[in-house]
Amino acid sequence: MASEPQHSSEPSLASLLGGIINDAKDLMVQQLKMTKLEVQDDLRKTKTAAISLGIGVGIVAVGGILLSLMLVHILAAMTAIPLWGSYGIVGGAFAAIGAMLLASGKNKVEEIDMVPQRTVESVKENAQWIKEQTTSNRI
Repeated sequence: MASEPQHSSEPSLASLLGGIINDAKDLMVQQLKMTKLEVQDDLRKTKTAAISLGIGVGIVAVGGILLSLMLVHILAAMTAIPLWGSYGIVGGAFAAIGAMLLASGKNKVEEIDMVPQRTVESVKENAQWIKEQTTSNRI
């Protein structure tokens, strides 16, 4: 009876590791699919919002043009200024306001630091530390 092989009902270490690896792989695939679906949903929402914003900007622009024309005609009707002069005054006022807004926006854009120095320094320090660690491990 001592020569009979013993059969255990427990799985081997290799099959356990293989199962864990397969489960991890399946989990990663499912996570990637879920992320892809979330990104697609966010893109769809962004597209819808952009279309609404675009239509809104267009309608506001038409309203602004009509209100500008109204201002011109009110100025011409209420004063002795000819119609062409009223267009010049209203157009000049809008041009001046637009120029001020453009200058202000330009100054604000110039103040923006696209790559913060603190982040650059931190990345350099991390790279130096990794280099030192890998160099010291070789010795």
